[in-house]
Amino acid sequence: MFSFIMWEGEPIMENVIEVEELTKEFDGLVAVDHVSFAVKKGEIFGLLGPNGAGKTTLIKMLTTLLNPTSGSARVCGHDVVRERDEVRKHLGLVFQDAASDLILTGRENLEFHLMMCGVGKKKREERIAEVLDLLELRGKENTKLRDCPAGVRRRFEVGRGFLLHPDVLFLDEPTIGFDIQAMRDLWGYIRRVNEQEGVTILLTTHYIEEADELCHRVAIIDQGKIAAIDTPKRLKEAVGVELITVELIGEKEAFAEFARNLEWVRSVEVHANSVALNVMGGDARVPELVELADNAGFELSAIEARKPSLEDAFVHFTGRTIREAEGDMRAELRRRRVRSTMGRRH
Repeated sequence: MFSFIMWEGEPIMENVIEVEELTKEFDGLVAVDHVSFAVKKGEIFGLLGPNGAGKTTLIKMLTTLLNPTSGSARVCGHDVVRERDEVRKHLGLVFQDAASDLILTGRENLEFHLMMCGVGKKKREERIAEVLDLLELRGKENTKLRDCPAGVRRRFEVGRGFLLHPDVLFLDEPTIGFDIQAMRDLWGYIRRVNEQEGVTILLTTHYIEEADELCHRVAIIDQGKIAAIDTPKRLKEAVGVELITVELIGEKEAFAEFARNLEWVRSVEVHANSVALNVMGGDARVPELVELADNAGFELSAIEARKPSLEDAFVHFTGRTIREAEGDMRAELRRRRVRSTMGRRH
């Protein structure tokens, strides 16, 4: 049975993905750490986090490619461990790495996939025609994929993922390596699949703009844990309405304490390279802040007033930027490799 949820002012919709305390460990490393969330029917739901945050591991558990260490998950009402075959009937999957045969044409790749799934010739022709129209691939279907631009190849990958009318389409980093125009084009096609086909979409991304522009709701994930889940708008509102970001020469904590005593400053957050002030009055407060800081003996090197972004929300909930998180993850992996090498030597 599906369960039902209701948001304020929104209709009741059924959950097609339900995750409870899902955890995955690899040799003592916790890749996914007691994660819980639900995805509604017809939703584009994003997992936003740095490389190494556990996004792909989570996708693999939801698509039955990995068994969880503990916890549970259901897709379209079916348990991902006990009812693997039933789960797979309801989903489409597009991996981060291309899975199509570049020697074949786009059409041949689509047809081969349908043949492997036992779909008859007439139905194959119908479905391929629908996909070509939906993703605007007419005129490109008879070109070998190795001769197609990266964006076209990715559109064929996405098309292959929903050839069989899946209830849920999983997209793992769908636009990685794209330039901004190709990225925006694919966003449009993903929206079209969601709206015209009624497909629920769960995607992973480390691109802030992608999550902000494309997703109905976003889960911020870092170090295997979900830090927050909400619409991009509400996640940004959690940071504040107007921000002033300050970089300074000297002690950030002292400046933060100074700023907290200003009556028009609502809250203050200290980050690795800056101090963020949630203020009333926006950019009109900048000259006043500069004068007050100068009188108090602080030397500001940069100051910026703006509306909060989803990047600010990520920092607010995790304490670091996505780039900093990726750097920390790379450093941790290097430490683990060194310890592993030393262990083998001894």
